[in-house]
Amino acid sequence: MNRCEWGNKSLLYQDYHDKEWGVPVHDDRTLFEFLMLEGAQSGLSWETIFKKREGYRKAFDQFNAKKISIYSKSKIESLLRNSEIVRNRLKVNSVVLNAILFLDIQKEFGSFDAYIWQFTKGKTLQNSFRKISNLPVCTTHSEAMSQHLKKRGFKFIGSTICYAFMQATGMVNDHTIDCFRYIELSK
Repeated sequence: MNRCEWGNKSLLYQDYHDKEWGVPVHDDRTLFEFLMLEGAQSGLSWETIFKKREGYRKAFDQFNAKKISIYSKSKIESLLRNSEIVRNRLKVNSVVLNAILFLDIQKEFGSFDAYIWQFTKGKTLQNSFRKISNLPVCTTHSEAMSQHLKKRGFKFIGSTICYAFMQATGMVNDHTIDCFRYIELSK
């Protein structure tokens, strides 16, 4: 069974590749989780985030934006002592701020899903790359998303982070054409 090269790095990568990466996500809580984990990963390996993913879920109330949006200073300080997450003050504070802004988008658009999928007109963009090295790190779509989110005040939301988010949540199918998931997700 062929899979994208990166999916063979470890069992963590393989599991993520085979079950999650590129599968269209329309659940707001899951979209928020992916967006926050992409920001947490900035400057780090994905393996680090995979290993801390359950810790993040526990520390951030399963990525419940309503709960996160009202975190106190003492709660934030306790998160900064939590070894189960990346203890970077800017990244932790960004999750709290982004939760508030996420809730604002839900109110305005009815759901975060309705807002975020507008950047691909509600459809998965189908690419057809032969090699992982051909994949872009950002596109006009991710740049537009990043600019919109930045204007709303979101942090850790650059164009590259947005493109990785798009790949993870199935807004774009970037499995290589020889990968078994490419055909499954192209349907």
